[in-house]
Amino acid sequence: MDKLPKIALPAVFVLIVLVILISKSAITIDSGEAGVLYKTFGGGVVTDEPPLGEGFHIVAPWNKVFVYEVRQQEVLEKMQVLSSNGLEIKLESSIWFQPKIEFLGKLHQEKGSEYIQRVLLPTIRSAARSVVGRYTPEQLYSSKRDAIQQEIFEETQKIVDGQYIQLNEVLVRDVTLPPTIKEAIERKLKQEQESLEYEFRLVTAQKEAQKVTIEAQGKADANRILSASLNDQILKDKGIDATLELSKSPNTKIIVVGGGESGLPLILGNN
Repeated sequence: MDKLPKIALPAVFVLIVLVILISKSAITIDSGEAGVLYKTFGGGVVTDEPPLGEGFHIVAPWNKVFVYEVRQQEVLEKMQVLSSNGLEIKLESSIWFQPKIEFLGKLHQEKGSEYIQRVLLPTIRSAARSVVGRYTPEQLYSSKRDAIQQEIFEETQKIVDGQYIQLNEVLVRDVTLPPTIKEAIERKLKQEQESLEYEFRLVTAQKEAQKVTIEAQGKADANRILSASLNDQILKDKGIDATLELSKSPNTKIIVVGGGESGLPLILGNN
């Protein structure tokens, strides 16, 4: 019994040490994350092996694991850039990105966990200044926003693609012009719209007038052709046909034949 405390004390000490080692060796990586292993005595950052995936892992207590989010992320960036004529434009954009998981070790080794501030945002700012500088405020305000958005995406992608970052989308959320420029553009657009509406009404009126003229000309041509085709014999035949039809009516009582060679019969009287 006297020997039990002497044995128990080292056992408790060893157990405590084991618990500490296990707690420092065990790491759990959550969903949407991956871990970069750093071997203190084995060459530093592991770049030639896949990063640690989701779940529970045991690593040597003297090594470290740096956890990165590898799902798609979003960062908002507000910038002040210059248009082609030197006016200051405020641009608000949304960038969708994620680190390339197969190069996560390289990203950690060369860029570090601050890669967004060190690589992504400076590249976006540079691309935005370059692209916006090609356009006038009028183009930025109206028809060219989609083109600008695509050009910023393409220029940014060219750079960050080689920096182990996958760029998914760049969205231009807002373009703010100086108030005086914005008002001038809106007045110009309103005038252009009114001019287009006036031209539309004018063209519509011209087409309607042409339609009326064509219809009137058609009627005149039809009457002229009809008049040219009629003669005394045709009129006489038509009159006889009409008289014969009238004579078939049960109300017809008296037929009076007109005088002269071309006189037509007349039917008078009815009950």
